[in-house]
Amino acid sequence: MRRFLTALLSILLLFSLYTAYAFADGEGDGNIDHGGGDMGTGTSQNKWTPGYDGVRVTIIRVADQKPVSPSIDYTNKTPSAELIHFGKISKIQYRTSSVLNVQVGGYSYQTPETPMPQIVNSGDGIGNIEVIKKYFCSEGAIKMIANDTGIDYNALTNGNYKLLLEPIAYFTFQGGFMGMTAHEAALYDQVLNGGLRSRMVSLTHQNLPLAMFLETPDLGFPAWDGPTGSRVSNDQIITSLGLGIVRFHDAPTTPVPSQTSYQYRTNTDVITSVRLSTSAQITPKAPARVTFTIMGSSYTVTNIVIPEGESQLVWVKWRTPSTPQTVPIQVSASQGFLSASSITASIVDLNQNPPPDPKATDRNSSFQLPSVPAYAAKTSASWGIWSACWHEYWVWISNWQWHSTGKDSGYWQDHGYWKDEGWWDYDWTGYTASLSARQSVTPDSKSPSPSSTRMKSGYGIEINSFTELSSNAPTSHITGAQHAASYFPEFAYQTYWRLHDLKTSGLSASFWLQPNEYSTYQSRVHFTPLWFPDGPYTPITRILDAWTPEGMLTVQLQGTIAITGNLYSDWHIAPQK
Repeated sequence: MRRFLTALLSILLLFSLYTAYAFADGEGDGNIDHGGGDMGTGTSQNKWTPGYDGVRVTIIRVADQKPVSPSIDYTNKTPSAELIHFGKISKIQYRTSSVLNVQVGGYSYQTPETPMPQIVNSGDGIGNIEVIKKYFCSEGAIKMIANDTGIDYNALTNGNYKLLLEPIAYFTFQGGFMGMTAHEAALYDQVLNGGLRSRMVSLTHQNLPLAMFLETPDLGFPAWDGPTGSRVSNDQIITSLGLGIVRFHDAPTTPVPSQTSYQYRTNTDVITSVRLSTSAQITPKAPARVTFTIMGSSYTVTNIVIPEGESQLVWVKWRTPSTPQTVPIQVSASQGFLSASSITASIVDLNQNPPPDPKATDRNSSFQLPSVPAYAAKTSASWGIWSACWHEYWVWISNWQWHSTGKDSGYWQDHGYWKDEGWWDYDWTGYTASLSARQSVTPDSKSPSPSSTRMKSGYGIEINSFTELSSNAPTSHITGAQHAASYFPEFAYQTYWRLHDLKTSGLSASFWLQPNEYSTYQSRVHFTPLWFPDGPYTPITRILDAWTPEGMLTVQLQGTIAITGNLYSDWHIAPQK
């Protein structure tokens, strides 16, 4: 046990570096299938006892595929108080960059009043997928989940939510008792460089991940069409295995789209998006179209395909006008239903509140250094699009006919034909974008400053910002940052701000201050007030208008320069010769 805990501490360090009820008639529709095989043999240090399993349940909102409540683990067993586990992270959260977090003890779980059927296959006990489906699609189980998550049962089953199910196994590994989902087992094995697979392969890389998989694509996860009785890889588990989904069909098929509003800047490339959802599959044979009508022009997005009960963002990139105004946007779809059919875009001009001309006679004896505000930042976004291809499945349609060759004689002949009774396979292509930025705040090059970090009040400062938008998406999905505005402590970071010009545009954009109209040399500076007290001077800069289909990315930058003395100390009075 001591060796195991020592190894566990090493793994914890590695993780810190690793960033990269009654069976009533069914209420839900189960998208679940499974496989598995014999367990083989184990040792006292590495073993699993059949029946020591459970299910993690997470409620997912259909509209944005995000969890709306903490995950809950259900099991018929009583796990050890010192169970080693990874918390309550769902597969959909791991997909959006959550990483493993080892915990010892403190594991919470629920024991169903009506025991669950066996989930994970073994040599002695084979789980029955129809029984598993019936259990988790039953009214009793869904009411239990609604009660335990605090979500109203009627709201849970109105079609706006789905249940994400993940099988869990509780087992002994290297002498320690652990609990994990198939996804966590695959991530854990990656960290151990195959160490888990080498000792527990029949459980962690066969029976646990194959305990549940999708029959049809859902929530951005593909259906599994690989082997159901052999061992699988970490990548296969992470992308496709160890999950089932319960969905509900009581949502209205034609909800009333909402009206929403956005604010954009003048002369800016922006992306306006809506979410298109459908209760029936949209196929390449009859794809959907979404049309945006903006300022007298129509933009139509075509060839949209979406599986049954799913959704995706649909967007248009356009340039805002050069003058402030209100722009109504109408959106229509040929199929499915939209999150918004009417959008009000408010176009504003940021260049309206530059600071006033600083004067030598300005005073502010009551000034107190304000706290630096923290504007809301959004530095990453994720979205995706559906695609589909036809899965051929040829079936012989028999048509037996009797051919007479004489009295009381003849023969039967099949005049049948082959018919393709295939289906559409849907694939989800996910995209991400992240915005990073840095800034330099330095004294005006024309001021007699002793260093790049210290200056006297009354002189100007230069602010330069550098941004980088990183994404795996086509450029038609995104824009680089396009605006920057700086705010200053002498105005309590309010009232006035100074805009920047784009120095370089694109995904790697840079900004510098606009020329100062009060500068003798039209320098790109901001003049600090003569009266500003000695100490830190911290302007902040907001980077704006890096657009993605999931909205604008924005970040706040700040830099500090030390004020020591004022420009009067550089003056002297002497008699005129």
